[in-house]
Amino acid sequence: MSLSGELIAFIGLALVAIVGGVLLITLTKVVHMVIALVFTFLGIAGIYMLLSAEFVAIVQILIYSGAITIVMLFGIMLTKHQENDAPAKGGWGNFSLLAAIAGFAGAVYLGIYNLDIPVQPTALQPTALHEENTKQIGIELFSKYVIPFEVMSVLLLVALVGAVVLAKKDDEEGDRS
Repeated sequence: MSLSGELIAFIGLALVAIVGGVLLITLTKVVHMVIALVFTFLGIAGIYMLLSAEFVAIVQILIYSGAITIVMLFGIMLTKHQENDAPAKGGWGNFSLLAAIAGFAGAVYLGIYNLDIPVQPTALQPTALHEENTKQIGIELFSKYVIPFEVMSVLLLVALVGAVVLAKKDDEEGDRS
């Protein structure tokens, strides 16, 4: 097995994603957990870039690493909570966590190693699959799937208006007390 630049980049990004996920589970402060989550999302976005899925990688960075993380931080900051340090886990707690992670990694490895996906012929040439994939997604989205796209935008707008109404109702009840 030769080490190519792509393999080294994959191993580095996979380690960033895995370490971020493990830190997310083991850290006790919520803000530190959110930062670990950002590292996991960025590692996954890098893996998408290696797979020539630039659109999905950029969406991963914009939506997950940006928007969802900011929403989580605002939710943490705007709610009243008591930040108590959780009791430290003993040696058995850390050992069981490490054993669970190793077991999951082994199961995933065996599942991928034994996976047999038959090759199917495609109408496109193999090089055409990686060229202008963002343009291809846009054409599909705004020609075949324009109705579901618009329904989703209306659904998000209704959710936003509902959140504002609920927040305003809570604010009015807080003023009365």
